[in-house]
Amino acid sequence: MLTNARLFQQSYQHPQSITAAISQAKLVCERNNVRLTLAREEILKIVWLSHQPLGAYQIQDELSKLLSKKIAPPTVYRALAFLIDNGLVHKLTSLNAYVGCPFPNSEHSNIFLICKGCRKVAEVVHLPTNETIQDVCSKTKFGFDAQHIEVFGTCSNCSSHRA
Repeated sequence: MLTNARLFQQSYQHPQSITAAISQAKLVCERNNVRLTLAREEILKIVWLSHQPLGAYQIQDELSKLLSKKIAPPTVYRALAFLIDNGLVHKLTSLNAYVGCPFPNSEHSNIFLICKGCRKVAEVVHLPTNETIQDVCSKTKFGFDAQHIEVFGTCSNCSSHRA
């Protein structure tokens, strides 16, 4: 049974979602005793406003437009590292792109369903998968830190357009 599946495009389109994401980010930063600087907050907003995963240079371009000044790549990469370290953004390694985390205050697996047609991404929590991975790691005495599973296919919307 899949729980908490969410297409990012649907959640990003609503101003309430962006407001909620920033509020959550502020709570996470307060709990972690770190600062959500203006650049970090704006990058988080850019990621949340996107309808698809964004690469660092796309984020850099958007931030430069937003702030009306040239932003250096290290600024973006440092902010993204901060957002990842605090569980606010995920990096999709296979795409070399970033998406917002809709579950920043929870421990969860990162299973990403990535549509090859529209490039929408759904993050899914699946407890049996988590338990299986933890069990395998425990049995092999492997120190488990995190896992990210990226699954490529076709979303229901793209499937229905093909039919």
